[in-house]
Amino acid sequence: MSDDIEIDTDELERRMAGALANLRREFAGLRTGRASAAMLEPVRVDAYGQMTPITQVGTVNVPEPRMVTVNVWDKSLVSAVERAIRESGLGINPQLNGTIIMLPVPELNEERRRELTKVAAQYAENARVAIRNIRRDGMDRIRKAGADGMSEDDQKLWEVEVQELTDDHISRVGSTLATKQDEIMQV
Repeated sequence: MSDDIEIDTDELERRMAGALANLRREFAGLRTGRASAAMLEPVRVDAYGQMTPITQVGTVNVPEPRMVTVNVWDKSLVSAVERAIRESGLGINPQLNGTIIMLPVPELNEERRRELTKVAAQYAENARVAIRNIRRDGMDRIRKAGADGMSEDDQKLWEVEVQELTDDHISRVGSTLATKQDEIMQV
C-alpha cells in the first residue's frame, strides 16, 4: 500500500465498534422477562428542575431474578421517580416501600415476546445502517485519496480492507441479534 497516502482504518474500526456497543446498550434495555438494572437506563426523572438519569437519584439493584429495586436517596423525589417509571413505557407497575421502589418484572406472554424480537431486529438494522454509513465515509476518503494521487491498485486494496471490516461488523450485529432473540423467546 502507498507510503504517502494512508486511510485510517483504525478510526473506521473504532466507529463501527461504537455502533456495535450502542446496539448492545439498546439490547440491555429490552425487557426479556428477567430483571436487569439496564432496563432502567433510558428512564429520566424530573429532579431539581431538570431531567436526570434514574441512576443519579437512587441506587438500582436486582435482588431477585424477577425484581428490580430503586432506593431513592432524596425522599422528596420518590413520587417523581415512581411517575417516571410508570410513564417510561416499560410496562412495569412500581410498588412503594418508603424510599424503596420495587419493580416486579412480570412474565412475558408469547405475543409480547414476538413484539420484542421485532424491536430487537429494528435496533440491529439501525446498527447495520450506521456501520454502512461509516463504510461509505471510508470509501469516500479512498476516492478522495485517489483524486489526490493514490494509485488504483492501492485504492482497490484499501476498498477491500474497508469492506472486510464492514462485513465483520455486520456479521457481529447478526450474531448479537440472534443471541438476543433467543434470550427473548426463552420461556
